[in-house]
Amino acid sequence: MNKDSRNLYLAIGLSCLVIVGWSYIFAPKQADRARLAQTQTQNAPAGAQPQSAATPQDALSGNLAPPEALPKTRAEALAASPRVKIDTPAIFGSLSLKGARLDDVSLKGYRETVDPNSPNIVLLSPQGAPDAYYAEAGFVPAPGEVVAVPRSDTVWTADRDALTPEAPVTLTYDNGQGLVFHRQIAVDARFMFTIKDSVENKSAKPVTLASYALVARHGLPKTVNYAVLHEGFVGVIGDAGVQEYHYDKIEKEDRGYKTFSGAGGWLGFTDKYWAATVIPDQATPIEARFSANPTPSGIKTYRADFVGPAQTIAPGASTEAMSRLFAGAKEVHTLDAYQADLGIKKFELLIDWGWFYFITRPMFRLLHFLYSLTGNFGVAILLATVIVKGIFFPLANKSYLSMAKMKAVAPEIAALREKYPDDKMKQQQETMALYKREKINPVSGCLPMLIQIPVFFALYKVLFVTIEMRHAPFFGWIHDLSAPDPTNLFNLFGLLPFDPTQLPLIGHFLAIGVWPLLMGVSMFVQMKANPEPADPMQKQIFTWMPVIFTFTLGGFPVGLVIYWTWNNILSVSQQTLIMKRAGVKVELFDNLASLFRKKVTS
Repeated sequence: MNKDSRNLYLAIGLSCLVIVGWSYIFAPKQADRARLAQTQTQNAPAGAQPQSAATPQDALSGNLAPPEALPKTRAEALAASPRVKIDTPAIFGSLSLKGARLDDVSLKGYRETVDPNSPNIVLLSPQGAPDAYYAEAGFVPAPGEVVAVPRSDTVWTADRDALTPEAPVTLTYDNGQGLVFHRQIAVDARFMFTIKDSVENKSAKPVTLASYALVARHGLPKTVNYAVLHEGFVGVIGDAGVQEYHYDKIEKEDRGYKTFSGAGGWLGFTDKYWAATVIPDQATPIEARFSANPTPSGIKTYRADFVGPAQTIAPGASTEAMSRLFAGAKEVHTLDAYQADLGIKKFELLIDWGWFYFITRPMFRLLHFLYSLTGNFGVAILLATVIVKGIFFPLANKSYLSMAKMKAVAPEIAALREKYPDDKMKQQQETMALYKREKINPVSGCLPMLIQIPVFFALYKVLFVTIEMRHAPFFGWIHDLSAPDPTNLFNLFGLLPFDPTQLPLIGHFLAIGVWPLLMGVSMFVQMKANPEPADPMQKQIFTWMPVIFTFTLGGFPVGLVIYWTWNNILSVSQQTLIMKRAGVKVELFDNLASLFRKKVTS
């Protein structure tokens, strides 16, 4: 094996390592006293029970119902408690009068698959059901206070049997010891619940209580496990930045929880497209916590909660606390409106825009604006590519002109190689001197590719994390721009009854549909539009690069593949126009023809 061949195979091997690493990164992979308080109260009878705790967080844990036994079906868990129906333009479900919990929410506008008859997305589910996921709010005793407050197994009474945007529901509970609790729950036309808790003190002594709210999940939820996307605990507390913790990271925290403090903010859980967060009054200082609690049944309970400042209620007086619950789809404009209208701090960061927020957000705005004009996100991607090309046209023009100059001096560079065949250093020095005399920047030819990288990443992020792209169709067989091309070369585009992408280890690289093939061809043509490298190893690398990219990007969202294909076509057209205007011969057809010429060998 000669030196050039060995270097070629080494370069290809290193490239494959990088690409495989990239693919596996972006492809699917599969309060100590508080827990004591919870254990001590798990067999307590239903209804209000006197409680005393060292901290409000301890009292909050004691306020929870005992862990369930074996999970029931969702329907059985719903039937286990009296309920008030929830019906809005965006959601449907019910709230449980047992514990006054919001634990049954499904989304009207979103379904599990692109099939319009598939089931609606179920977000919240009651305790006892598989994948229980719910929210609640209320009051807990201040440290050292012994007072009976409603628990999560307390049954409330309601003033109506349905909750709608036009008609809030008021729940009432009398603890029989002089405290009367009221809870008004209102909902808007999208995904925001407003909860106003109040308590009247009709007893003869003052009581001190603190307001709280929480959202809890039972069992480890299913996640897509992409490094480019955060799923798990999320929140903004006070003036700090966004806090993001994976479920297993909280489990590994000392004592199984992480605490925060500040005035206002929000906290809860985020999935790829959905979220449930509790939101305190934005001017109120809170103590917040992410926690992972083991239970005797073996099912972990993950909880995001906050407790407000203690309030003393004199005999004959009352107090009130307000909190909100967001439970729904992470629609960009909906979150932006809540942030602006309700003053919720940094609520837009419920969507994981990533480190390149300053590129990703503008990219989404551009795509959404173009979508509003065309009614098709695929067409919006094509138009956005043209706009980006137009913005960077001066830079690309300069780059291609530099390439044209390099083509013009290619014979002189070849002569230098012949003049100094054994002195690589001298070759390099003379070549750089030639570039300097002719005012050529040898790296400028890379600029068109380099400027694509941030745009490529921003578009990938937008396609992957924004729900607006979910199930967004293009034309023909593309019904979801956020999913890979559903066709596949390796089953003859559906003629053979098997799915090659399900094969272990290599399945992810076999998602080669029609659009990935078009992308590979367009990239190959773009490579051939450039002058052939003089170095044989570089020439081989550029020849195989489109093949490697085809297998790598095949499993990416098809919207991204469409962008890359269209970008390649525009780049070839742009390069051809600029080179002709500069009076330089376009290499494309000669380079393509050279592939079919019989090579003379000795």
